[in-house]
Amino acid sequence: MTSLPVMRAFAAAVLAAALSACASVAPGPAVETVDPTTSVEQADQRLAAVARERAAIEARYAEREAVCYEKFFVNHCLDEAKERRRVALVAQRNIEIEADRYKRRAKVEERDKEIAAADAKYKAEEARLAAEPPPPPRDTTALPATRPSPAASRMARRNAKAKEEAARAPEEAAKAAANVREFEERKRKSEQKQKDVAERVAEREAKAAARRAEEEKKAKAAVPPAGK
Repeated sequence: MTSLPVMRAFAAAVLAAALSACASVAPGPAVETVDPTTSVEQADQRLAAVARERAAIEARYAEREAVCYEKFFVNHCLDEAKERRRVALVAQRNIEIEADRYKRRAKVEERDKEIAAADAKYKAEEARLAAEPPPPPRDTTALPATRPSPAASRMARRNAKAKEEAARAPEEAAKAAANVREFEERKRKSEQKQKDVAERVAEREAKAAARRAEEEKKAKAAVPPAGK
């Protein structure tokens, strides 16, 4: 019949193996490619859907987090829930970026059309004035300055805005990379902590089993043989 210390030592070994197997968190599902947006209306619908889905993701994560605290492997469960939340949020962010990009492009195209229409109107007005009979001679010392083209000023404003957006792009990319590194570091520390805990539990159980075995051995040696 197996003694109690041996059974406890076996249970400790099983616990250590289980903790080691559960220390790593499997990566979440891959983020799917976002289908291109085809209209401003669709872009607005996607942005509204992203806002709703983000709220749902956070709600599901809160529910999963509460469930994790009732499980034995709390940290592993929490890490898995965080990974799924991260992947889901990245997918929504990709949809948001694509929709915003389409709206900006549509806005630029619309502005270009307005600039082209204004420039054409300006040139038509200039041609009409040039075709009219010349006015009678007058004093040319106080002639008004030539009217600036509205297209030129609008193009200058658009170019300035484009430069500003391009200047912000490296900073946004750096922030995104820093967030990824921070998540990976937290994940690594959590895995190491779980491994350390498993090793300490196994070590304590092994020492306790050894002490109990030694005590039982001493107790048996102290009992005199029967018939003496």
